[in-house]
Amino acid sequence: MRILVVEDEPTLAAQLAEALAAAGYVVDTAANGVDAHHLGATEPFDAVVLDLGLPGLDGLTVLRKWRAAGHAMPVLILTARDGWHEKVAGIDAGADDYLAKPFHMEELLARLRALIRRAGGHASAELVCGPLTLDTRSGRVSVDGRALALTSHEYRVLAYLMHHQGEVVSRSDLIEHIYAQDHDRDSNTVEVFVARLRKKLPDGMIETVRGLGYRLAGRP
Repeated sequence: MRILVVEDEPTLAAQLAEALAAAGYVVDTAANGVDAHHLGATEPFDAVVLDLGLPGLDGLTVLRKWRAAGHAMPVLILTARDGWHEKVAGIDAGADDYLAKPFHMEELLARLRALIRRAGGHASAELVCGPLTLDTRSGRVSVDGRALALTSHEYRVLAYLMHHQGEVVSRSDLIEHIYAQDHDRDSNTVEVFVARLRKKLPDGMIETVRGLGYRLAGRP
């Protein structure tokens, strides 16, 4: 899953990027509103962490532009502790949630997990597909209760398929959601990760839809 962090304070931006990467997300960052607007309008993100006090374009303007253009990715805005009016304005502009500074990183991660789950129509922190379970809180993956050992890239591919289980996911979608913008993207590596996952999962769970991509299904 791919996250855009929009924060102009370098230390906080680095802390957010590090925490999100450690939680298994792919992270892109922007330090001003102009770059943030461009990235959000041209790249597919699963969620955005958006500070409101940005140079260039303020966060509310960026958010309104995204929503006016039909970009529906979940957005978590960061506000000043006493900025209740900013919270209201942010929600009215199309934000999905807000978090006041200073905040605990664990709370931010929990709120992001919830936003991404809801966007995919999942109510529980545990995603289940047949015998396969992925706990979005711990990153633990199991089949019939047996834990699976996955590499970071295998986990990212599986997590995206789990959030979109039953849907056909193209190779290009997977590439765009498991790599950051500045990463060297190679479609062949996706096939490698899928092949590795198939060896670890029950037969037939990851289906190939010829000419379109992959689909995660329960045990046939």
